[in-house]
Amino acid sequence: MNAPNASGWKPGTPVSGEEEPAGPPTHTGNRALMLEEPLIFEIGSTETTGVDFGFAARLDLAGVEQPEKPTSAEATRSRLGDLERSEPFGLPGLTEPETVRHYTRLSRQNYAIDLGLFPLGSCTMKHNPRLNEKVARMPGFADVHPLQPVDTVRGALEVINELAFWLIELTGMHGVAMSPKAGAHGELCGILCIRAALEARGDAREVILVPESAHGTNPATAAFAGYRVEDIPANADGRVDLEALKARLGPDVAGVMITNPNTCGLFERDMKAISDAVHAAGGFVYCDGANFNAIVGKVRPGDLGIDAMHINLHKTFSTPHGGGGPGSGPVVLSEALSPFAPLPYTARTKDGVVHLVEEEQADSFAREHFGGPLQSFGRMTAFHGQMGMFTRALTYILSHGADGLRQVAEDAVLNANYILRSLEDVLHAPFGHSGPCMHEALFGDKGFAEGLSTLDLAKGLIDEGYHPMTMYFPLVVHGAMLVEPTETESKAALDQFIGALRSVAERAKAGDESLASAPHYAPRRRLDETLAARKPVLAWNDPNLT
Repeated sequence: MNAPNASGWKPGTPVSGEEEPAGPPTHTGNRALMLEEPLIFEIGSTETTGVDFGFAARLDLAGVEQPEKPTSAEATRSRLGDLERSEPFGLPGLTEPETVRHYTRLSRQNYAIDLGLFPLGSCTMKHNPRLNEKVARMPGFADVHPLQPVDTVRGALEVINELAFWLIELTGMHGVAMSPKAGAHGELCGILCIRAALEARGDAREVILVPESAHGTNPATAAFAGYRVEDIPANADGRVDLEALKARLGPDVAGVMITNPNTCGLFERDMKAISDAVHAAGGFVYCDGANFNAIVGKVRPGDLGIDAMHINLHKTFSTPHGGGGPGSGPVVLSEALSPFAPLPYTARTKDGVVHLVEEEQADSFAREHFGGPLQSFGRMTAFHGQMGMFTRALTYILSHGADGLRQVAEDAVLNANYILRSLEDVLHAPFGHSGPCMHEALFGDKGFAEGLSTLDLAKGLIDEGYHPMTMYFPLVVHGAMLVEPTETESKAALDQFIGALRSVAERAKAGDESLASAPHYAPRRRLDETLAARKPVLAWNDPNLT
């Protein structure tokens, strides 16, 4: 399993030579299936289109083809109205085959979870089961529209409500807001629930405490919600310093945002004590649930005193990350915060019917079924959340069952510890002494030869055929490298990755200067990442016009 894939092409397949491939140059610039793909503007022409407008002009308003197209230009304009363009818009016209081939060729030069282990720490890049996709594509789910009459989407509401039930059950919480669209969106939802609860009791607090080992979105979310953020240090074991936290608590502290397991890959052993201290001081506890995969089926955050926690369905419950979306970040809430959850929500009444509760009937519904009005802070999104992600996540939960979800956590932790202990002799493991890690293994760049960095190691890993791990995060470790294998990788896959990472790490420690110019075998060589971030070229200019 340690040999390169000899059966065919894959991104990163080595070629002879460092700068130029062996063999004669090709007319196209391609190297067999390593295709040199031009920009889409360089394929199509702005003077052509992939749509037959002559045929389209013969369609009436009902989409029925007529014998002759309108002879008057005014007849055509009447169908476009104010949408008729007044000048060329500069987009290339491609046929459908040209378009499909362009994006397929580009995709072959990228990395994906369907190609191999994806080691991004704190991202939980696990396999997306095809069973989930099959269910999500069933017509009753795939074709549902948020503006349909409620009576026509009872099945969809059942899915949302059933998933909500299991999320509450798995976390030991009291309620859940299903509408947030992603993890950071869920964080904002939880913090707004906390703000609403404090305002309801006339308690104006200004500070949110955030440990050093928390996710970077936590302080950003707190600041966005109008709070002042203060750091809480970590102890020598990489966990929250409980005494420092207690010392800072006071009447100005609205709450704490804590990631558990944290970004050092460690479980916060003092979590219950932290929650008790914050509650005693009148604050609330927000838990970042991005790393819930390590404890699902094993630990219920509600039992640890958590008041709010978002759950990344695209992490723990295997829905696709999708290149940044669509995500889904439901927020489970304690009994103290549930009354302040956003609208809409689903609720099953005694007659067995699942209702979608919107603003118009929120007060009357709550009075009839809950004994009094709720105090929702408002709304997070236009509609009801990510239906496709709900369907996939519920499929994942039901297909695994209670024992399967426990095994998810156990295998994820086992795989991460296997990587940690297999590489701690060649890579600095700053918290290897803190006991077993949870879902991810954390390494640092201590011991690298002068002039070589974590970035160089990551670029070298690309040459080995892998996407790099999360780099330079968490900030508490110099040159951090965060590796999360998830539970879906076999021992053979882990051994191959460990061998590749060990090889590149040994080169970094030995001072192999070729790492400074890696990757050598990727479709593109190393970019100036600073220049790309500060002066990105985001628009195409026709060279014939410049």
